[in-house]
Amino acid sequence: MSTTYGTFPGARPRRLRTTPAMRRMVAEYRLHPSDLILPAFVREGAGEPVPISAMPGVVQHTRDTLRKAAVEAVAAGVSGIMLFGVPEEAKKDALGTAGTDPDGILQVAIRDVKAEVGDELVIMSDLCLDEFTDHGHCGVLDAEGRVDNDATLERYAEMAQVQADAGVHVVGPSGMMDGQVGVIRDALDQTGHEDVSVLAYTAKYASAFYGPFREAVGSSLQGDRKTYQQDPANLRESMRELALDLEEGADMVMVKPALPYLDVLAKVAEAVDVPVAAYQISGEYAMVEAAAANGWIDRERAILETLTGIKRAGANMILTYWATEVARQLG
Repeated sequence: MSTTYGTFPGARPRRLRTTPAMRRMVAEYRLHPSDLILPAFVREGAGEPVPISAMPGVVQHTRDTLRKAAVEAVAAGVSGIMLFGVPEEAKKDALGTAGTDPDGILQVAIRDVKAEVGDELVIMSDLCLDEFTDHGHCGVLDAEGRVDNDATLERYAEMAQVQADAGVHVVGPSGMMDGQVGVIRDALDQTGHEDVSVLAYTAKYASAFYGPFREAVGSSLQGDRKTYQQDPANLRESMRELALDLEEGADMVMVKPALPYLDVLAKVAEAVDVPVAAYQISGEYAMVEAAAANGWIDRERAILETLTGIKRAGANMILTYWATEVARQLG
C-alpha cells in the first residue's frame, strides 16, 4: 500500500492542546489571586448587609461585614480592596461635605479595614464626590449647573488629606477632572502623606455599563457625565490623558470599563512603565450573572474567560466584584 506524503499538515498547533496538563504547561497568561482587587461598598447606619438587586451576590456592607469581607479577601490572597462609601441620604449636599468629614462613612470604613487587616491588604479609596452630592455629579456645580472643574479640585485636595489621615494606602481619583492627579499629589505631599499612592482613573469612559453601580452607591444623579467622562469613540484622547496623568505624578493608571475597552487597555499597557489596572465594572458583572442565572452561559468559565482576557490585554491589576471568589478558585 503506497503512502502519499505531504498531503497533511506538518505543523499541528493542536498537539499543544491535547490534555489539561499540556494546556496548563503552555499557557501564555495566568491569573493569580494577587492580580485581583475587590471593590466594596459600605453603607452608613446599615444594621445588616443590603443586597444590590442589579448585582446578585454583591451588597452594601455594614461596618462589621466590611471588616469580615476584608479578612476573607486576605485569606484568599487578594491584593487590594477599593472602598466606596454610601452616606445617609440626609447627609448629602451640593458640596459633598460628607466626603471630607473625618467621621464620614468612607473615612470610618478606611479606619475599620486598616484596624482589621493592617498592611496585609492594600486599602484603596474612591476619591470622588458623586456618592456624597445631592445632585450626584462628581464635582461642585456652578451657577448654571455645570461641573466646575477647578472648584472641584479644591474639594479633591481635601478628600485626599482626610482619606490619607484615615490610613488609606492608595487614593483613586475617579472624577475625570482636568489636573486632578497633580492637585491630589501636591495635597498629599504637603500634608506629610508622601507614601500614599495615586491610582489615576486615566481613561474613564461615559459608559452605559455603569447602571448597576448607581444603585450600589445610592446615586442621586440626574442627567449624565458626558461633559467630563470620555467619549466611547475616542482612543487618542486616552493617550493624551495618560501623558497628563503621568506628568502629574500618577503611580498607577487605570482603564474603566474593562471589556468594551480592551484595545485602549492594550495601548496604555504598551506605552507605560507603571502598573496598569482595569476595572471590570458593575454592568459587566451583571451581564454575566444574568446570563448565567438564565442558563445561557457557564458562569464559572465565563468569569475566568473575561478576567483572562483583561489580563491578556495588559492589566497588571483587575478590580472585579468576583475577586475573592476567583482568588479562592485559583489558590
